[in-house]
Amino acid sequence: MGEKKAFGRGRKRGMSFKPSGGRIRKPDRNSLKAREKVETIQTAQDEIYNTRQHLAEIVRAENRAHGLPPDADLESPKAQRQHDGGSKEGKQSMQAESSGQGRQSGGFEPVKLPEEPAVSIGAKLQRGAKKFVSKVKGVFRPIQHSHKEVLINAESLETRVAVTVKGQLENLTIERVDDLRMVGSIYKGKIRNLEDGLKAAFVDIGYEKNAFLHYWDIIPSPLDSSYDVVDRGRRKKDKPKITNKDIPKKYPTGTELTVQVTKGPIGTKGPRVTTNVLLPGRYLVLLPNSEQSGVSRKIENREERLRLKKIVRELAIPEGMGVIIRTAGQGQKFRFFVRDLTYLLQNWENVTERVKAQPAGTCVFEEPDLIERTVRDFLTEDVERIVIDNVSEAERVKNLISRISKRSLDKVHRYPYSEPIFDRFGVTRQLQTAYSRKVMLPSGGYIIIDETEALVAIDVNTGSHRYKGNNKKEKDKTLLQVNLEAAEEVCRQLRLRNIGGLIVLDFIDMKSSRDRRDVFNRVRDGLRKDKAKSHVLPISDLGLMEMTRQRQSESVRDSAYSDCEYCRGRGKLKSPLTMSVEIQRKLGEIIKKRDKLKKRREQESDFKLRVNVHPSVLERLRNEDEDIFIDMEKRYLVKISFRGAENLHPEEFEVFDDISDQRLAKAEF
Repeated sequence: MGEKKAFGRGRKRGMSFKPSGGRIRKPDRNSLKAREKVETIQTAQDEIYNTRQHLAEIVRAENRAHGLPPDADLESPKAQRQHDGGSKEGKQSMQAESSGQGRQSGGFEPVKLPEEPAVSIGAKLQRGAKKFVSKVKGVFRPIQHSHKEVLINAESLETRVAVTVKGQLENLTIERVDDLRMVGSIYKGKIRNLEDGLKAAFVDIGYEKNAFLHYWDIIPSPLDSSYDVVDRGRRKKDKPKITNKDIPKKYPTGTELTVQVTKGPIGTKGPRVTTNVLLPGRYLVLLPNSEQSGVSRKIENREERLRLKKIVRELAIPEGMGVIIRTAGQGQKFRFFVRDLTYLLQNWENVTERVKAQPAGTCVFEEPDLIERTVRDFLTEDVERIVIDNVSEAERVKNLISRISKRSLDKVHRYPYSEPIFDRFGVTRQLQTAYSRKVMLPSGGYIIIDETEALVAIDVNTGSHRYKGNNKKEKDKTLLQVNLEAAEEVCRQLRLRNIGGLIVLDFIDMKSSRDRRDVFNRVRDGLRKDKAKSHVLPISDLGLMEMTRQRQSESVRDSAYSDCEYCRGRGKLKSPLTMSVEIQRKLGEIIKKRDKLKKRREQESDFKLRVNVHPSVLERLRNEDEDIFIDMEKRYLVKISFRGAENLHPEEFEVFDDISDQRLAKAEF
């Protein structure tokens, strides 16, 4: 009874439970202080090896050996670097390389660049004032750095733009001198023919192949689900609805149209166009042929979307036109939208004038080059730096930014070092994954990406990541972790490789519906960073996830690589064993045909065959299959000889009549 009261809530003060081993006494306060004092005393062993003193002794010894004063070079940069573990530049490069590994949990430090000298005293004072203001703001409101940087590598034949977040490559765009900037450009075209079976028209826009125009792209289309539609309170005019059946009558062969390219030519396919023209600006997208307006749903703040909807209603948009507020318009003032709208309306007026003046098959508006598109699309508030390795392009970027936001001019930096910019920032090593079939994951797993004509197949494997023991929960946790990492990396690889079309993801099988839902949500969240439109379905019972991604141009693989001359893009060659079997089959065919025409000769010399093969195949025939061909000679009374020919492909061979030198057969690749 006493024991129960001792454990109860209402036990008397002073009562306690006494275990069988005796009462546990609290350690003495004096003993704790003595122990703490002993533990904090620096031992003699810690004082024996002093790194700075040790290096100083080495330097003194070297100076004496060279006849120099002992303390001549103790504070030299070399000695200091040895003590500090390397120069600042070395540390920066190491940081850049480490950042290229991918995800950084914390403590990221961007690559430091030298500060550009101020031109005038006013500029110096202005720069000093900005630094002072930023420090004061940082005291009261700590600055949260996104560490988002835009790196521009401008060369004579190629321009590359990389977007990194905490050193990790998130987006890559490549443009070459001979590339056609067709996507986004506007053309005056003429319908050449209509295909009712395909429900499409083929339009001549001046390109070598006629553009593909689907009937759906002729009819004015409403805004998709990625935009929040804004009702501007205008009275809608009753317009006759146009259906697919009305297209051939309304747009017969020879009709001239103003079309915009939505997808460039890929492989044997020509470009795809639409009559629903979009003119993108800095904060707005002008819809000249649509009265609908909207706000991007990527702006998640509900109050901000309501404010932007109010701005759309207040804008002086001409009748018959509409606008869409882009994500970059978040937090911007009304005057910036007015300025952007004026600029877009002027551009559209120029387009309409060119359409009237130019003949069909002419480009009336060309999409700007990569650098100008980068300033337009990627210069957001969360971008901290734009680093360019070309002097002239850096000045051009500053001029472009000065028209948009003069406050952002301080973000532009010129890269002054001889080391390539992508190497210093750790981007080059990350680019290797964009061209490789296998991509490693942080946990030890990996994904395999195979691009085919019909679809892109992505397979997820655990790799070296293994769970310990036979615990089912531990196994499920491991599989979930690998799949989550793979989901995030797949979204990143789709952006880097510019993969589009139908994509099938084969994740590791998960029994829990909750785990499958978590992986699906991770993929969906990762696709929100992508500018290309996409649609993804949940994981099926077979463990497959299907998705589509907007394809505007060729992927990085198709644009940077050409098919191998040996394998013709297959990635495989027939083995010497396979070639030996085919040669035996062809020789048997030739011998049987000869026996049908003539009776078998009694003398072996009357029938001689010569086979020319690649040296790699000849090695197989000579060493491993020699007995087979000797048996064939005896059975059919024929003499066969083999010769190596370097000019032949490994999958090619030739059979000659050795007496008449007539070629009897040739297997071509």
